[in-house]
Amino acid sequence: MNDIMSSILFGSVGLIIGVIIMVVMSKLGLNKNQQKANLIIKEAEIEAENARRQAVIDGKNQAYELKLAAEKELKERRQEITELENKLMRREDTLNFRDEKLTTKEKNLDDKLEQVKVKTSELEKMESQLQAKIDVQVEELERIANLSVSDAKTELFAIVEKRMANEVTAYIRDREEEAKTKASENARNIIALAIQRYSQDEAMERTVSVVGLPSEEMKGRIIGREGRNIRAIEQATGVDLIIDDTPETITISCFDPIRREIARLTLEHLIRDGRIQPGRIEEVVNKMTKELNETIQKAGEDAVFQLGLGKMDREIINMVGRLRFRYSYGQNALQHSMEVANFAGMMAAELGLNQNLAKRAGLLHDIGKAMDFEVEGSHVELGVKFAKKHGEHPVVINAIASHHGDTEATGLISNLIAAADTLSAARPGARYESMQNYINRLENLEKIANSFEGVEKSFAIQAGREIRVMAIPERLDDLACLRVAREIKDKIESDMTYPGQIKVTVVRETRATEIAK
Repeated sequence: MNDIMSSILFGSVGLIIGVIIMVVMSKLGLNKNQQKANLIIKEAEIEAENARRQAVIDGKNQAYELKLAAEKELKERRQEITELENKLMRREDTLNFRDEKLTTKEKNLDDKLEQVKVKTSELEKMESQLQAKIDVQVEELERIANLSVSDAKTELFAIVEKRMANEVTAYIRDREEEAKTKASENARNIIALAIQRYSQDEAMERTVSVVGLPSEEMKGRIIGREGRNIRAIEQATGVDLIIDDTPETITISCFDPIRREIARLTLEHLIRDGRIQPGRIEEVVNKMTKELNETIQKAGEDAVFQLGLGKMDREIINMVGRLRFRYSYGQNALQHSMEVANFAGMMAAELGLNQNLAKRAGLLHDIGKAMDFEVEGSHVELGVKFAKKHGEHPVVINAIASHHGDTEATGLISNLIAAADTLSAARPGARYESMQNYINRLENLEKIANSFEGVEKSFAIQAGREIRVMAIPERLDDLACLRVAREIKDKIESDMTYPGQIKVTVVRETRATEIAK
């Protein structure tokens, strides 16, 4: 019994001890899990703090980048505005300068008008006095001759007109025949020899204002986002780019051929390179400008070397090279100037004049065309100023000033330059002329000739360089034909614009026909 009680007691105690041990072990496990949970929470808090800090840093970086981008765009806008303001200021200065010139001219005109008024009043006073004296004399003559004033005038004018018409026409014919006899043969031989010795291809070059694109997608790349690329190209080159519905083409519009050529080279380089952005555009424009300046300088040096002119100022050579990109009626200005120089040199050699000086004057006679897009004034005025500035020979300066008849020629070389200029411009194929203009010129020639009394019909031949006029024999005699030819020549010179010369030939034919039966 005691053993049973002891077993029960020991079992109870063991059970209690086991329960206590289990409770203690449970508490120990809970504490360990609690520690793990706390550690996880702490690590999560640390990671959250790090993430928050990283997010703050990223946000600041993005804000800084956005700020830089905004500042860069603002800087570009300010630069565009500054360039636009500078351009407007330059235009304003130009307008002010023109306004001052117009004001000065207007003042000079007012002064001259006042002088004319004073002289007119004096002339009117003298005319009235003279008229009074004439009236007295006329009354006396009417009394003596028993003729009225109108009858006397009619009779006198008829006699004088008949006598003077024949005498003047005969005198002109004699003087013309004498001048032709002395000068025609020598001049013809000299010009023919110069033309025969000088040979040149008649191929014409024309400016290219259209750039081809490899695909339509390239148009969008050239325009750029919101048109930034095309604005950058236009601002850097000074041209207008016309992008329309024409497939795979861009048109370059600009009066200055140098700027147009720089724009064309820039577009072609960007299309080949593929990198089209404002920074790259400015870099390519600078590069193409430098290359074109080198090309211009080399073109001028080659022209001077080919003509054998020796040493020449570097700025003059540069202006000669710029003529390579200047055209007049489809004729290249540099090629034209070299032709004039060769013609003038050959004719000067035949006449025993300074051949090198004639060539120099021929090469520089149109030098003003290299700058007439940039400075106000005709190419003759600009060429004279440029030649004087660089100390050119007076003969060269006079040749430049007189080759279009604006100034009187002071030497034989100046006359040779004018003749060589006409030869170069008038030779077949030298200048482009549309078919419609050509037809209109021929029609106008025949219309002018047919408008004269005594002309039966007329024919424009030799591509409009000669007109044959058929006279009515019963209404025009030989002297009258000479007079009509001269009047037609004067009418053509006053009413028409044409290169070279136009020969007027009046033909009078009398036929006597009888029939033998």
